[in-house]
Amino acid sequence: MYALIPYPKKPAWNKGKLVGQKLPLKLEEIWAIRIRLELEQQVRNLALFNLAIDSKLRACDLTTLKVKDVCTSQVVQPRASVIQQKTGRPVQFELTRKTRHAVCNLIARDRLTPQDFLFKSRVSSSEHLSTRQYARIANNWFKMIGLEPALYGTHSLRRTKASLIYKRTKNIRAVQLLLGHTKLESTVRYLGIEVDDALEMAEQTES
Repeated sequence: MYALIPYPKKPAWNKGKLVGQKLPLKLEEIWAIRIRLELEQQVRNLALFNLAIDSKLRACDLTTLKVKDVCTSQVVQPRASVIQQKTGRPVQFELTRKTRHAVCNLIARDRLTPQDFLFKSRVSSSEHLSTRQYARIANNWFKMIGLEPALYGTHSLRRTKASLIYKRTKNIRAVQLLLGHTKLESTVRYLGIEVDDALEMAEQTES
């Protein structure tokens, strides 16, 4: 009769790691990153950062944007629409003046055509920036202004403007449309609205 030899247990995948939703950026943090990118004349990364904030797109949709998605007759448009890879549904987004200017500079510098990917990869095996490359670039942005990268990620950039809009308007339906969510419950969970609102009410209530 053979005795069973116990195998050592593998450590949990999240042991020693911070898990959970990534934090959105605050307004002053947006400007801190933007100004650094402008001063360092990082043309592609400035366009990528500005468009990530404005579009609220998932990484897979942002990195595969083509020039024709945001530009018509050599003019970067104030609004655009793409089909989301995850849901197969269209979502619209706005491009503010600063974002349009940054994207226009990128197109001119790289001499991009309408069929070109907006954010080209510097790796020869890929036509466009990969989501992994995008995540590494974003981590550098967070480190650049002294944020803890473990608390932030590409989803932070997707959540940022949506969180700011909700805080200003409390219009959850509008945020749902902007994020391209099919269910309102998804938007509530995504933004952690119930928790934030409960804490805000508690802070305003004296015992």
